[in-house]
Amino acid sequence: MSQNPVFSIKKFDFDSSLVSEFNNIHYVKDLWPVVYILSDGNVNEAYVGETTDAYARMSSHLKNNIKNKLSAVHLISSERFNKSATLDIESNLIKYISGDGQYKLINGNIGLANHNYYQKKEVYWDIFKSIWDNLRSVGIAKHPIDYIDNSDLFKYSPYKTLTSEQKSGLLVIMKNLLDNRYKNIIIEGGAGTGKTILAIFLFKLLNTTNEDFNFEEFGNDEFEFMEIVFQLKIKYPNPKMALVVPMSSFRTTLKKVFKNIKGLNANMVIGPAEIVKDTFDIVIVDESHRLRRRVNLGAYFRAFDVVCEKLQLDKYTCNELDWIMKQSESAVYFYDENQSIKPSDVKKEDFDKLKVNGLTKIEHLKSQFRSKGGNDYVSYIDNLLKCKLDNSDTLFSSKEYEFILFDSIEDIVNEIKSRDIENGLSRLVAGYSWPWMTNKKDAKQDYDIEIENTRLKWNSTNIDWVNSKNSRDEVGCIHTTQGYDLNYTGIIFGNEITYDKANNQIKILKENYYDVNGKQSIVDPEELKNFILNIYKTIMLRGIKGTYVYVCDKNLRNYFSQFIPKFKTEKQNVILEDNEVIPYVNSIPLYDLKVAAGNFSELQTVDDCEWISLPATYKPSQDLFACKVIGESMNKIIPNGSICMFRKYSAGSRDGKIVLVESTNIQDPDFGSGYTVKEYRSKKNMGNDTWIHESIILKPLSDNIEYQNIILEEEDLSSLKVVGVFECVL
Repeated sequence: MSQNPVFSIKKFDFDSSLVSEFNNIHYVKDLWPVVYILSDGNVNEAYVGETTDAYARMSSHLKNNIKNKLSAVHLISSERFNKSATLDIESNLIKYISGDGQYKLINGNIGLANHNYYQKKEVYWDIFKSIWDNLRSVGIAKHPIDYIDNSDLFKYSPYKTLTSEQKSGLLVIMKNLLDNRYKNIIIEGGAGTGKTILAIFLFKLLNTTNEDFNFEEFGNDEFEFMEIVFQLKIKYPNPKMALVVPMSSFRTTLKKVFKNIKGLNANMVIGPAEIVKDTFDIVIVDESHRLRRRVNLGAYFRAFDVVCEKLQLDKYTCNELDWIMKQSESAVYFYDENQSIKPSDVKKEDFDKLKVNGLTKIEHLKSQFRSKGGNDYVSYIDNLLKCKLDNSDTLFSSKEYEFILFDSIEDIVNEIKSRDIENGLSRLVAGYSWPWMTNKKDAKQDYDIEIENTRLKWNSTNIDWVNSKNSRDEVGCIHTTQGYDLNYTGIIFGNEITYDKANNQIKILKENYYDVNGKQSIVDPEELKNFILNIYKTIMLRGIKGTYVYVCDKNLRNYFSQFIPKFKTEKQNVILEDNEVIPYVNSIPLYDLKVAAGNFSELQTVDDCEWISLPATYKPSQDLFACKVIGESMNKIIPNGSICMFRKYSAGSRDGKIVLVESTNIQDPDFGSGYTVKEYRSKKNMGNDTWIHESIILKPLSDNIEYQNIILEEEDLSSLKVVGVFECVL
């Protein structure tokens, strides 16, 4: 099973012998565009570049005191490469190597451009994916692309192309840091406006040398941007910087991100109390609306008082905002008053005082970058929760975003689990309408939430719960999700929130709200209502691709049903009658694996097999088909006896995907001979211009440890056929 790819990856020692070895490569001699990776496995550092003159570029790198410490170069070339393609592949390699975490990049973070060119999506994305698989086989990369897409290292990487508004926001921040008239910069922006990315980008920018920066991405602003960066480097040649993150869970996540970025380190990310340890040139506060005051602090009271004493501040009147101002020369606050969720949060009035201070500059971010529903979805949510919609308003509808109301708790739980299997990072989140019983040492039950006949458990950890192994089967709260991105969010509105139809307003039932520190000391019911509405609005803006909603209270559910499209329960696994079947329009073939041999690649007629209804969420395609999956070997993903939908495999990487394979050499105890459904893993041997499969591992994903890997060696591979790639359980 050897292949001749449309590209070549050649490895060389990165030393003085390199130039002579290039004499044998016509791409180099002919000044053809190439991409290259310099790396060293001992220090786990790498540099990615592209050039049309590899001789000159490598000679320059060998003279560089930082890059010449690297030991190997992988040269990537292809007859299909042009300048636009190599710039794009270089950009993708930088983003994905950074997100992969195997190597720290020594690249600067300026110069990543989103190049549009002929056949970028149709041809060159597939070439890049094949290059990536090749790099995984030689150890330069570790994880598959879809895994990296969902990783925090990728999402919060500074190696990203900034949008025009983000570039403008970055310029504004840098100009204000240069302006000695201002000590405080408040950047106002709602959830999903890209505040955290800007903070990390700025950290990387100010802690990297200028030599590898390419400012051309900034177009007409190139020279202005370059000049400001150079002036900042003069003002802050070795800046003492801190990123203050009030929420401990999100702080832990960003520490991991900083640890994997060259020039940054985890110690730069601190909690508010750590600000007392030093004074800083620049402090950036992410989620500054979650800074605290001396109210409902629980075990944190003592630590709060100690910091106040060290800073010689009155503990009864000061807050963490005062700490930041005292310990920083310049401070940038990313702020959204609508994400303040507890009485312990610094009051809006304190930020208002800071805003009118003559040393403060206020800027705004408006565009929604997280949610594919965009600003329209954000406005719709705001009006929905403020009861500003009426019957003349239409149901929210977007081709890019799923916003759905569920009448059944079982349905929303199952749909979120399905989205997690398909897309990853899909989680259930709820309002604090149930006590957290399972965290007690003498817990007498293994669930916290009971709705209808469904029992659910609160998050078993507060630290990085979104990425924890049990999170798919648990329910998160605002404290474990604020700051995080999700693909899909399933939100349970609890019994602490209802709707008063007569007065057209949402009401709060304080007795049903179980966040003790979230309601203690609150006298004004409107204040509690604002906090709880902020909680729900914040979690409703977590989802990138969609938000699913279930409402416990009947009155609130009836109100929401006027404005949120309802989940339509499909008749799952419906076998259609012959007169109902429109092949590959409303239906897909359902094969019996015992009799399906040889038929998958052929167009079926209605008489050849049974036909099953096509899920409404999928576009009709002749590549889709269904099979019943028997046994427990994949029960972590596919329950025994499930009918599953697959997409016919034609080309591209299979590594890490769940596949249906056919081979005369397979003996699967569940399927018998011939077929199996497993996770596909490959081990490759690289030659000069080709790669060869050394073995294929078909991996079970089961709670039963008795299921073993099916390993096909080189001599078995000629009979192997990947029939389809798993889409979902029907």
